[in-house]
This record gives sequence, structure tokens and C-alpha cells, in this order.
Amino acid sequence: MAPDSLPAQAGHPQAGLYDPGYEHDACGVAFVADLSGKPTHRIIEQGLEALRNLDHRGATGADDKAGDGAGILLQIPDAFLRSVCDFDLPEAGSYAVGMAFLPKKERQQASARQHIEQIAAEEGLRVLGWRPVPVRPEGLSQISQHVMPHFEHLVVTPLEGGRRGIEVDRLVYGLRRRAEREAHVYFPSLSARTLVYKGMLTTLQLEEVFPELHDDLITSALTVVHSRFSTNTFPAWELAHPFRMIAHNGEINTVRGNKNWMRAREALLASDLIPGPLERLFPICDPNASDSASFDSVVELLNLGGRSLPHAMLMMIPEAWENSDSMPQELRDFYAYHSCLMEPWDGPACVTFTDGTQIGAVLDRNGLRPGRYWITRDGLVVLAWSPRAG
Repeated sequence: MAPDSLPAQAGHPQAGLYDPGYEHDACGVAFVADLSGKPTHRIIEQGLEALRNLDHRGATGADDKAGDGAGILLQIPDAFLRSVCDFDLPEAGSYAVGMAFLPKKERQQASARQHIEQIAAEEGLRVLGWRPVPVRPEGLSQISQHVMPHFEHLVVTPLEGGRRGIEVDRLVYGLRRRAEREAHVYFPSLSARTLVYKGMLTTLQLEEVFPELHDDLITSALTVVHSRFSTNTFPAWELAHPFRMIAHNGEINTVRGNKNWMRAREALLASDLIPGPLERLFPICDPNASDSASFDSVVELLNLGGRSLPHAMLMMIPEAWENSDSMPQELRDFYAYHSCLMEPWDGPACVTFTDGTQIGAVLDRNGLRPGRYWITRDGLVVLAWSPRAG
């Protein structure tokens, strides 16, 4: 996240007795997936239904039309994008698309696009085009509309062919992080695998503001939804969930130490998979980002750096392994080894995660934000935070 585009911890810098470092939240999170892996629009509609049913987990301001945040993550809807983009797209998986939160003023939008296209060229990418995302903000509070950005899809592809999926994501990783810092444009996602729609909305407003979510051509085999409750935080369009790889319920109580340790180890970071010098991407954890945004940034780095997504998640949220007599020795060895590489990100937290192919959820070792899941006979998997345990 760009320091100039996001104020400290979702709203205000430290002032008087107020310290954003003590902020936390407790939200609603769910995912829906088809075990067959077949993308359908039904999964999108079921995800939106799950989101509507999380309404009691979200929050509003004094104006009940000003929501703390809601969002949905889905697989890239290739057929839909081909039907709405006025430019040609290469083979599915060989291009990345992302939602850009651009400035409201047209002159600033043009300047931001030009800057991003210049960064893309420097990162070995070709911009295929920009697509304005149709929105219907009429039902929003004036509070939300006042800070609402302009939405456009950016589509890019590598200058060198042959890259697909995560290989494309490793290339656009530099573009996205530099765009946020240098062009001050936030991207909820920029990926060849997943796409995010989100904002400072209630659970009911998401599908109203982004009506194309009901287009039958938008299909996915999985979806993650989230309803934000900012207990002591200030809502912001950028801090709604899902993030690029996770959606989170609870808080990371150790986040200050986690960020500091991550900053300290940046001098030791190296990767043969992520192109270019990593220094241009630092700091990995933006000091002004929320706990969940920081967690997401580290998961993303570990995944793009070569670790599987479950591997990265268990590095960051290990089980309570130290005094467990029933845990297999090889699993204890896994946790012991990784404890030398990274300290736990302790909750209470329930975190759902996906890279667009795998999807899952994990509890922190305290187990205070449990989720429940169902697997139906026709292969539908539904997981949601359990309010009985809250």
C-alpha cells in the first residue's frame, strides 16, 4: 500500500492518546468451493449469498449506509473479460488483470495510468488495456461516496511469452508494489489467477455497487467473501477484505513484533524466482497497513518465492507443537525448523487462504476464532466463521 494513498492504520496517524497500533477487528469470513474444480456462476451467487448472511458480522457508521467493508475474491473470469474488453486478450493464464483504485479527477487518472504504464514497461510487461468498471454508487452513503475511488481493470501480459499463472504473478508483483508506492494507486489484486472486488461497503452493497458480479459469464470454482467489523479502526476502501491471498477474522496480537522482525530480515531476503532486485519492493510490510494486510503481504512473498500456500500458512501460523505428545515427529520437526526462520503470527484469528487453485482455512494455535465447514454430496464445500464460538 502506498504511504501517501493510505493514512496510518486505516484512518489516522498517532495523536494524543490515540495509537493506531492498538487497533483490532473481528469480522465475518466464508468461502465456497466446488471440489470438481469446474468454474460456474453458481459459485459466485452462492458466495454472495454467504456474504449477505454475514451481515451481522459487519459494521456500519452512524449512517447505516456507510459500511466498514465487504468484498469477494474469485478466479479470473476469462470468458467475461473477453466479452467486455475492447482489446484482444492472449491465452487464459498468460495475462494478469487487476482492479485499480484510481483518483476521482480525470487529469489525475490520466497521469496515474501513464506512470503505471511506464513502470510496467520497466518490469517487462506490456499493458493490453484499461477497462472502466461499471458501478452503481447511488445507494451508498455520502460518506462512502466522498472517499470512493474510480475503478478500472488493468490488463497486462509479459513481453516475453511462455509465462503462465504464478510465473506471471511473479512478474506483476513488482509492478503492483511499485505502482502503489510511486503512482499512489492501490490494487486490491493484480494477478493471472484471482480477481478481487471490494470496498467500504456493507454486505448488501457489494453486489449493488458492482452489478457485473451477477453476469452469468463471471464464473469461478471458488470464492472467498468477507464482512468487516472495525472494532477500533477506521474503515477505508483499501482495507476491506479479501486481500490478495487471505481473508481474516480476528486480529494478529503480535503484529508489531511481526512487522519489526520482517523489516529486520529484509537484508537477508533473496529469490531466484521473483525477478529484479527485491530492494525496490521494500518494506514488505507497510508500516501503515493493518494486521491482516501485513499478514497477506508476507504470505504473498513466501508463495511467490517458491513455497506452496499451505507451507507458507503453517510457517506463519504454526500449531501448538512444542508440548504435543501426539503430533507425528516429522510434523514437529517441520515446526521446529521453521521456528528458526519466522516467529508465529499469533491471533486470535481464523484465516481463509487461496491462490486461485487451492483454498483452505487455518486457526491460530489459541483456537479462539473457530470456523465450521460443510461438504455436500455433490462436492460443494462451504466454510464460515462460527458465531457460537465468538
